[in-house]
Amino acid sequence: MVAARRDHKRSDGKTLIPLLDLVAQYRLLKDEIDAAISSVLESGIFIMGPNVRAFEKEAATYIGVHHAIALNSGTDALHLALRALDIKSGDEVITTAFTFGATTEAIGIVGAVPVFVDIDPATFNIDASLISGAITKRTKAIMPVHLYGAPADMSSIMSIARRHGLKVIEDCAQAIGAEIDGQKVGTIGDVGCFSFFPSKNLGAYGDGGMAITNDAELATRIAGLRVHGGSQMYYHVELGVNSRLDEIQAAILRVKLPHLEKWVEARRALAQSYKSALQSESRIGLPCERPGQRHVYHQYTIRVQNRDYVQHMFEDKGIQTKVYYPVPLHQQPVNLAYANVASSLPHTELAAREVLSLPIYPEIPLEDQNRVIQVVREAARSFAAA
Repeated sequence: MVAARRDHKRSDGKTLIPLLDLVAQYRLLKDEIDAAISSVLESGIFIMGPNVRAFEKEAATYIGVHHAIALNSGTDALHLALRALDIKSGDEVITTAFTFGATTEAIGIVGAVPVFVDIDPATFNIDASLISGAITKRTKAIMPVHLYGAPADMSSIMSIARRHGLKVIEDCAQAIGAEIDGQKVGTIGDVGCFSFFPSKNLGAYGDGGMAITNDAELATRIAGLRVHGGSQMYYHVELGVNSRLDEIQAAILRVKLPHLEKWVEARRALAQSYKSALQSESRIGLPCERPGQRHVYHQYTIRVQNRDYVQHMFEDKGIQTKVYYPVPLHQQPVNLAYANVASSLPHTELAAREVLSLPIYPEIPLEDQNRVIQVVREAARSFAAA
C-alpha cells in the first residue's frame, strides 16, 4: 500500500495519520482528472496518442531538456538508458547500494555489474570522493541516485566522468524538480530517468516513467527501444521491449504537471517546519540540503539510533512511518544484479539501521504536522532519560 486515506481508522478507532494521502490530492483535482480520463475513453486512442506526445513536450519544457521519452516505468527508463548507451555484459557501472532495487536491477538486466561505493552520511547520496577509487578498465558508467529528492554531487561526478570517459545516468525517480544551481536534475548527465509511480511527487494512477536527454541520437534510440526496437511499425532494427506509457496515465500526468511546483514548495515548507521544530533535538538527525541545491523532499527522512523503538512509538500514536531502505543492495541475496558485492559499506549499513521517513505530502493538515513533531520530541526525550 502506497498511501492511506486521511479518514482511515485503526482497529482501536483512532484516526491514522498516513505517510502519504493520494486521495486528498485526487479530491482537489477530481473534476479535471475525471474529465481527462473521460476524454481518453471517448477518443478510443489508448496507446501512444496525443496525450503522450503532449506530455513529453510539456515535461521537457518543465525540466529544461530537448528530448523526453515517456515509458512504462522508471525501471524501464534506467534499463533503456543503459541499452542506448551500449552498456552491456561484463561492463561495470558505479552506483550506490542505498537505493531501491530497480537501480541495480536495470544494470543486471543488460548484463552489466554494479560496483557499489559508500554514501555521504549527511545526504544519503553516493560519496563522489570514493568514485575514482572504484574505477577499473571495465567501468563504463556512473549511476548516481538523487535519493529522497536531494541532488547528488553532480559537479564532482561529471568531472570524474569526463576525466575517465564515462557515461552518467541520473536516477531521478524521487527527484523531479530538484535543482543544482538552478539546473534541474536529469539534465546534467547523459540521460535522466524518472518514475511516475503513484507515490512520487508527480505520480500517475499506475506505473509510468520517462527518460530525458539533450542528445538527439540517444533520444531516437530510446524511443525505438520502447516499441520493440524500431521507429517504424513492423520494422525492427534491434531487440527492443514494450515500454509505452498509456494515454490515460499521460492525461492524468498532464493535469498534475502544472501543479507540481506548488506541491514542491508545499513539501519544502513542511520540511522547513519540521526542521525549525526539531533542530534543537540533538539525538535526531535531520535531512541535509547543500548550498545551491533544491531538495524536493519526496521523503522527509530522519536518523535515530533506536529506530525500531521510535517507529513503534509512532505506530502506537497512529502515525505511519516507513524505512527506505532496511537492507542495502550489497547485503541482498546474491544474484546476477548484485554479483560484484562490496564487503562493507559502513555508512550505508548504518543508515539502513537508522533512517525513518515521516509523513510528508502537500495536503497534510497542520494538526497532523504538529502531532508528528510532538512524537519525535517524545522519542528524543525518552533517549535522554534512558
